Amino acid sequence: MSKRARGRAHARTTRRRPVRAPLRRVVAMATGAALVAGTATGCFAEPSAMPTVRDFLIAWQVGNYKAASKLTTGADQTAVERTLGQVRTQLDAVSMKLALGVPVQPGSNRKTGVAIVKKGDSADARFSVKFDLGENGKPWTYTGLMRLKRIGGHWKVVWDPSIIHPRLKEGQRLAVVTETPNRETIRDSKDRSLLSPVAATVVGVTPGRLADPKRTLDQLAKATRLDGNRRLDVTRLLGRVRSAPPQQFLPLLTLQRPTHNALIMQLRGIAGVEVTTRALPIGAAQAPEVVGTLGPATADKLQTVGAPYQPGDTIGTEGLQLHQQRRLAGTPTVRVVAQDAAGKDVQELISWPGETPQPVRTFLSRDLQKRADQALAGVPYPASMVAVRSAQGEVWAAANHNTGGKNLALEGHYPPGATFAIIAAGPLMNAGVTLNTKVPCPARVDVGGGGAIVNPAGARPAAPFQNHLAQSCATLLASLAGKVDNGTLMSAVARFGFGKNLNLSVPSFSGTVPAPANDGEKAALLAGQGKVRVSPLSMALVAGATEVGNWRPPQLLQNPRNTELAPSQALDSTTSGDLERMLRLSTRQGAARSAGARSAELGMVATVTYPENGQNKTVSWFVGSNGGYGFAIAVEGKADMARIVGDFLSGTSSAPAGTTPPAR
Repeated sequence: MSKRARGRAHARTTRRRPVRAPLRRVVAMATGAALVAGTATGCFAEPSAMPTVRDFLIAWQVGNYKAASKLTTGADQTAVERTLGQVRTQLDAVSMKLALGVPVQPGSNRKTGVAIVKKGDSADARFSVKFDLGENGKPWTYTGLMRLKRIGGHWKVVWDPSIIHPRLKEGQRLAVVTETPNRETIRDSKDRSLLSPVAATVVGVTPGRLADPKRTLDQLAKATRLDGNRRLDVTRLLGRVRSAPPQQFLPLLTLQRPTHNALIMQLRGIAGVEVTTRALPIGAAQAPEVVGTLGPATADKLQTVGAPYQPGDTIGTEGLQLHQQRRLAGTPTVRVVAQDAAGKDVQELISWPGETPQPVRTFLSRDLQKRADQALAGVPYPASMVAVRSAQGEVWAAANHNTGGKNLALEGHYPPGATFAIIAAGPLMNAGVTLNTKVPCPARVDVGGGGAIVNPAGARPAAPFQNHLAQSCATLLASLAGKVDNGTLMSAVARFGFGKNLNLSVPSFSGTVPAPANDGEKAALLAGQGKVRVSPLSMALVAGATEVGNWRPPQLLQNPRNTELAPSQALDSTTSGDLERMLRLSTRQGAARSAGARSAELGMVATVTYPENGQNKTVSWFVGSNGGYGFAIAVEGKADMARIVGDFLSGTSSAPAGTTPPAR
């Protein structure tokens, strides 16, 4: 045979078929293979055994299990190939790295670093193993041992399950056990739970009973496709199922009844899916948009909450349940165990203790929240309301009605209309306008660009400034735009926290008040229209600030306490007294009186029609304060504010029990 022919024959006998592996593991495998080869060259004691050890470790690491099994003796090679191939699956490992030798620690006897020790026709080889278990836990590192025998002049690995792990015995397998602690509760200002028991169905599988795990999980993911086409990550979910104890029920979804009855019936029809119904304390007893909901760990939600949560977990999906997920749920204890053929845990090989769940305590007042919910209950439009403690900014109530699950109380974007006079009147009074200055209330003020501010009641004759404000004249402030410069105006706006990051623990909107680019925009800004947008939260803070003379950042949580609050802002003391008199006049003699708010110390109403997405929309407002708390109500339509404000203020107490109005 020619030299070239012999070379081709040699290439045919030594070439291995490439093994397909998930992309995320390829780089780690290649790096580990190089490490094995490099370490083996420097550490081994008996040259004749080294190639076998090296080739076995490389083949095992890169997934060429057939090649690795051919280097063994003492067991059926097909069984060895199957066993080696199951290790990563049983651990749901992201990667596995193998290296010949035992790492030598500083100051230790360097003989411990010897990789292969030969005794005649027998040898012991030590190697290091490192599994990256991904979300299942920290990297798992240990020292492995294999025994070799020289047979007919060739070294063979004497197969034993202890090669996989020193404590693994014949007939045993690895499994990952995840122990999830009971979730803690969200509580009100008096440390009472804001959650209530609801009928829930837990959906899951017993891995060892699945004839085709991928098919079952594909059907499960298809059936549970959520809003926006969000789905469960089947690839990661499959890894979790395969690594779980085969004979133990693995919960994958928790669904509430009767909301998800149709989906539950559909899931019952999927082969291998098991369901069980029980009462679980996961429903929101009050303020559901703030408390939040629980749901499946879809890929997008997992990006928010991060490790160690995995597909198949039930996690917070909205509100405090989402944004306080780690505190409320803690983290699971993860154990790697050896199991016998019956699925019984024989021994624990390693564990990572989880974190204990802790409750979340809010400032929400059951009394005030109940009154807010009842006040909005009869409104036919989306309506929202916030009440805050004036002196501290504590959120005592956040109510939403007909909002489709949206938390408009904290996140709504609306023009404030004439209620913006609480902010804008101060700069005008500093510019020389007094409460008694006679000014007109025109029917219309053009603001440029084809736009105009219109007073729904039409023109009113000249009257004292405070009288027109008390009647919520929409055009009054716009008509006086020339009396105040942009710098003074924006300085006053800044004192009320608009545009600040509120760090409220749940999404919130502090408002946007862009600096005007021209006189028209300034007129619109003063009238609370144009580009100005606020939320009920931001206007409740305005009402509270006017009552105590300081704007305070909102606080939702007592524990954990927010330590990154925006700084408080003192209002202009020269005008704060005038603002109070103006708002008191509004509630006793002006437009707010017709809104049923006579018992409120301070308050103002407004109705604004504005364009949005090519359509005209209307929002009705009441912004006021009453005995130590500020509140704001926004209704997306023309509403009977007399009933809403009256119902809210008719409660038996004007402040949560155990609190007193702030000293003035």
